[in-house]
Amino acid sequence: MKQATNTILMIQPVAFRMNEQTAVNNYYQKVLDNILPSTVQSKAKDEFDNFVNKLKNVGVNVVVVEDTLEPNTPDSIFPNNWVSFHKNGTVGLYPMFAENRRLERRDDIFDKLEEKGYQINNFIDYTSAEEEDLFLEGTGSLVLDRVNRKAYCALSPRADEDLLIEFCEDFEYTPVIFKAYQTVDKQRMVIYHTNVMMCVAPDFAVVCLSCIDDKKERKNLIAQLKEDGKEIIDITEKQVNNFAGNMLSVVGENNKEYIVMSETAYTCLTKNQISSLEKFATILYSNADTIEACGGGSVRCMMAEVFLPKIL
Repeated sequence: MKQATNTILMIQPVAFRMNEQTAVNNYYQKVLDNILPSTVQSKAKDEFDNFVNKLKNVGVNVVVVEDTLEPNTPDSIFPNNWVSFHKNGTVGLYPMFAENRRLERRDDIFDKLEEKGYQINNFIDYTSAEEEDLFLEGTGSLVLDRVNRKAYCALSPRADEDLLIEFCEDFEYTPVIFKAYQTVDKQRMVIYHTNVMMCVAPDFAVVCLSCIDDKKERKNLIAQLKEDGKEIIDITEKQVNNFAGNMLSVVGENNKEYIVMSETAYTCLTKNQISSLEKFATILYSNADTIEACGGGSVRCMMAEVFLPKIL
């Protein structure tokens, strides 16, 4: 079992904009005044295309699917929240907090993957939880250590504990549960997605320990990572606000490992943090300023990892 994959699914935006339905508890979203919606979309598409090219240039296999104008799905650029793909051929489908994000789920995406030779054996579908207003937003809510079978989860309105336990039973993971906070207008508010403040790579983990206010929970998280031999690279809350927690480890040509992040994230890292990362992987970063501002998510959220078996 590998922690990083060579294949990534990405959804090219056609009507990207700030999603008012997600802004209620995503404090990273910003309103870009004085910019026309068409400009936001064209900038986001340029950022998306440049990022895809950078991944392809180092040998990452990127499966690009274009979004559709109907239904209206402003956040479709972040597919990792509604779907996950696993080595045994199972696909996970997740309940989404925002009603317009539920429309992102598309069967034709599975057809496209199967056409490319990926094997889908079964689906585990949690989406009926939406009827009870319970949510678990894929690998936004779950930071998975696929090798050591641990699911790190910061509980929030978008990450329900019972659903997390159900996921862990279905996929055979051990839950590592905590709450992560950010300071908004001098108040401690729950961070909406775990992958904003944490990333688990094959040999290291990037995490903002100061986001975890409960000392027992923080101690447990450190112990879990150390038990699996992960070097912990601690980041600050200010760096989390610059999407430094939103990284993903991927595999390029010749099994070379890359740690992928946005330009904003890279720019805010210290020299020591960069050299710590570079011990394990080559850093690949790309500009995502418009996507980060309007979407409140960064490049990790744009990549749905495909671990499905390939039919030879």
